[in-house]
Amino acid sequence: MKSCLLQSLSLLVALACSASSRAVAEPSDGFQKPSKAELKKRLTPLQYEVTQEEGTEHPFKNEYWDQHAAGIYVDVVSGEPLFSSLDKFDSGTGWPSFTRPLAENSVVRKVDNHLFTTRSEVRSKRADSHLGHVFDDGPQPTGLRYCLNSAALRFVPVEKLQAEGYGKYLPLFSAAATGGPATKAPGTDNMEHATFAGGCFWCMEPPFTNLPGVVQVLPGYTGGKQGNPTYEEVSAGGTGHAESVDVTFDPRQITYDKLLDIFWHQVDPTTPDAQFCDHGNQYRTAIFYHGEDQRRLAETSKQAQEKSGRFKAKIVTEITAATTFYPAEEYHRQYFKKNPIRYKYYRSSCGRDQYLDGIWGKDREHEH
Repeated sequence: MKSCLLQSLSLLVALACSASSRAVAEPSDGFQKPSKAELKKRLTPLQYEVTQEEGTEHPFKNEYWDQHAAGIYVDVVSGEPLFSSLDKFDSGTGWPSFTRPLAENSVVRKVDNHLFTTRSEVRSKRADSHLGHVFDDGPQPTGLRYCLNSAALRFVPVEKLQAEGYGKYLPLFSAAATGGPATKAPGTDNMEHATFAGGCFWCMEPPFTNLPGVVQVLPGYTGGKQGNPTYEEVSAGGTGHAESVDVTFDPRQITYDKLLDIFWHQVDPTTPDAQFCDHGNQYRTAIFYHGEDQRRLAETSKQAQEKSGRFKAKIVTEITAATTFYPAEEYHRQYFKKNPIRYKYYRSSCGRDQYLDGIWGKDREHEH
């Protein structure tokens, strides 16, 4: 992407949050935001950078991305209740993600035109703290994903709600407060994963997006040895990772065989370490199987393509066990929607569609 402009996120070094020194009760409507000088005294450098200067913390290296305890998340500046653990889910992005706020009027959305794209920024209403962004690719019932910075939040566990002035939220956690079963993230029961590499992950997201039974399509990196690789590191080669997509799907609505068929319709499986205008091991084609059933189905599918006579050269797509999948940076996600003109230009100039039309003809699936 390669021929397109590289974008970079401003990532900050994560610092531990000293919640005890800043514990505040739920504010009254008369809350007055402290001065910048006072905020710099009360907040850690990272908290100030995120909430007051629209900073972004590292994915997978922040306090709450993997937090599963029951409770609520409040604005680190004002103490205003914002989100509940009951609406928290694992988005795979490395940031705490929620399907909805505790109350719609507790957060404000603003247009954010940074990073060469338009996004919907989320800020707290009372303190005007920058929290993160909201996207329309979350699970049901809302279809939204509030992707937030841990540094903008303070977690108040159920057992401390009453003592810290948030007692009115206790009824929401009757099951958790009495030792009942933890609430599962919406839309995650009985889900499976399918992971594919087909060159530029910008081009591999659209074919699987919005299919009945597909819950989420996430671009990222897998198949290498380096932990937490960045886009710049992977695209430069040497990490061993391939640009890939991880598809979360409900096998009761769509089969793995169907996903395999869609995969073959998107790639040139005969070119080793390249796809169209992108060259290097990071652009290889691969099927990363999750379990023996997927391995068997992938092998059978590959054999069927080899016997079809459609491809004149040997199919070199590797079939290998799935390893850790590292989600790509946020600006890569659904790039085809965020930057449609640039995406279409890149795709056309690379010759992907011309090749696929020639191979598949009328059988071509045009989800691109």
